Amino acid sequence: MNFLRVLINLFRFDRANWRAVALCILAASVFWVFNAFNKSYATNIRFPLQFDYNRDRFVPVGSLPKEITINVSGYGWDLFQRSIGIRLPKLQIPLDRPTEVKKIVGSTLPPLLSNQLGGLTINFVLNDTLRIQIDERDSHKFKITPDLSLISFKEGYARNSPIVILPDSVTLEGPKSLLHKLPGSIVVPLPEASLNKSFRQEIEIQVPDGESLIKNPPVVSIMFDVAAVEIVERKIGIAFANVPVAVKTSSLDSVKIRVQIPKDQLQNFGYDVSHTNALLDLKSKPKGVYKIYPTVVGLPNYAELISVDSLLITF
Repeated sequence: MNFLRVLINLFRFDRANWRAVALCILAASVFWVFNAFNKSYATNIRFPLQFDYNRDRFVPVGSLPKEITINVSGYGWDLFQRSIGIRLPKLQIPLDRPTEVKKIVGSTLPPLLSNQLGGLTINFVLNDTLRIQIDERDSHKFKITPDLSLISFKEGYARNSPIVILPDSVTLEGPKSLLHKLPGSIVVPLPEASLNKSFRQEIEIQVPDGESLIKNPPVVSIMFDVAAVEIVERKIGIAFANVPVAVKTSSLDSVKIRVQIPKDQLQNFGYDVSHTNALLDLKSKPKGVYKIYPTVVGLPNYAELISVDSLLITF
């Protein structure tokens, strides 16, 4: 009975009693934690990783491994700090010949990393293989070519000026092997649009494996004029070159062309087209009958050739 009375009195609601109990539990917990932290344990910890190489001469192709998982032994307090990221060292792997190393077997790393762990002991490396690809750093200048395949024009409108690209080239810097795979020019597609007014837009340069390449500049400005146009048919004179003696050309004096011109140039076109000719070059043609499309020369800059009629020539 006395024992039961003591227990009842202990757990009876009394601030003094509960304060003493709480302090006892807290003290016991702290003692247990510190005692546990002073013992040796083994656990898996992910360490950040860094490869040391000449970054002025070499560059990675894609992303290099950023971390490695190692089973380590050490005192509980040290392991706890490393597990939550406190005093977690970035492990260094030197690469004297980076272009020659394609993979690093995990089992070969403990001797290299053991002195970088600050008191922890390596048991084994969980990563089976670290795969890397590093190449020589190089740079090349590429011409910019716009792709207008998604651009259309509203009825009665068309592009009536050359396409201006500022700047007209881009310098790419990165792995030599990637740069040598690229074509001679970088194609920049314009966004889909149906236009009835002039176009001007900054377009980001996109290249394959772009995350490994530095682009200078990263964007280009592309612009051209759009105006109301009209399709016009005209007959123009024929100019001959390298005509064989056996060929009679007297019956061929003109050919019909169809051109697209801005409406505000219609009044000038009648005069300007008088200086336009269809050049027919008959050099090195053996005997026979030929359907030939002449080359239109002297067309005004604002006019775009849509079609030219063919001529039938008999040798």
